[in-house]
Amino acid sequence: MSFLWISLVLGGVAGLANVFGGSIVTARPWSRTFLTYFIALGSGFMLATALTEMVPESLHLAPVTAPVLILLGYLIVHYFEHSWPAHFHFGEETHTDEFLDHRVAYMALFGLLTHTFFDGVSIASGFIISNWLGTVIFGAVIIHNIPEGFTMASIMAAARRSRSAGLWAVTALGLSRMAGILAMALAHRWANHGLALSAGVTLYVAASDLIPEVNKTPGARIALTVAAGVAMVILLRFLFLGQLTP
Repeated sequence: MSFLWISLVLGGVAGLANVFGGSIVTARPWSRTFLTYFIALGSGFMLATALTEMVPESLHLAPVTAPVLILLGYLIVHYFEHSWPAHFHFGEETHTDEFLDHRVAYMALFGLLTHTFFDGVSIASGFIISNWLGTVIFGAVIIHNIPEGFTMASIMAAARRSRSAGLWAVTALGLSRMAGILAMALAHRWANHGLALSAGVTLYVAASDLIPEVNKTPGARIALTVAAGVAMVILLRFLFLGQLTP
């Protein structure tokens, strides 16, 4: 069960990134340009991780059920993010009128909690299958955690919640991720199915949450930043797997 301890430690690191992202909302004015480029890098990394690592490995491990589970993972997050709460973005929330009702803000939190739970499932299932897969999935998770924490804290601020409420909300994201890791540890025999579900979740966050935010910023630089995120996965794969090849 060594995969569990590795997953829990890295899940804790990801949770700290959530808290950091939430704390900077009230700490000082934050450069939206920097945040946009950070999201662009993360979206490319997540997209490449989903399409070049998680989806192929899922299809290899469970060729019959994986396509359905990938689609199910995609639809689960779509439902909880966009059917229950009002629409929100990965970045600072400016549509304060949508979040003045604190109940809407907490529904948005529930949507993100669903996503972070599957973050934990994906990290643990990745390490169950191989250290390489777990490492690259963790990279995909950590690189979008600061914008994720920033998003949740800004939603709470828009709903006129206190600063402590925002920090508690982003802490809950980290705890939800830990719950996903523990759930996968208990069901480790189903790691192939957990990976397939997580592949759909990762694909959704990258393609439907992050890329649309990136597309709001025109210019070649932002597109090249997405490509740099993709290139990071390819380079890491070459370096890591190259070392394992005799």
